[in-house]
Amino acid sequence: MKQVEGDLIALARDGQFNVIVHGCNCFHNMGGGIARIIAQTFPEALTADRATPKGDPAKLGTISQVTVACGAHRLTVVNAYTQFDYQGPGPLVDYDALSRAFRAVAQAHSGARIAYPMIGAGLAGGDWARIAPLIDTALDGLDHTLVTLP
Repeated sequence: MKQVEGDLIALARDGQFNVIVHGCNCFHNMGGGIARIIAQTFPEALTADRATPKGDPAKLGTISQVTVACGAHRLTVVNAYTQFDYQGPGPLVDYDALSRAFRAVAQAHSGARIAYPMIGAGLAGGDWARIAPLIDTALDGLDHTLVTLP
């Protein structure tokens, strides 16, 4: 896992990455954290999320995605279903679902430059020390980068 400081969205729009992954709940709610920013910046990502069954626990560990034009290049935004709900006592992240979702990302984007925030460790209340090795294992051998805010 590489790590850089910066704005994930800006770096992706500038062509540093061609796939970005963010954690989602199963209820089509992208109202907080980076999910809100992604939904505002790339409304197609919210449309892709809403094309999945609302509130379906079977979505846990799966992904939906959309590819959008960013100037001269294309960017795929991956909605990774890493938590069932968006409210309630935490942590909300489902570690097994997170691992399965990143394995799905690895299968779908093996040749890509993949970037993500600290998925599951923000509003979802998960433990990054537990999450990082899950992502590293799932994306082993791939070009992937954690982007943290300065």
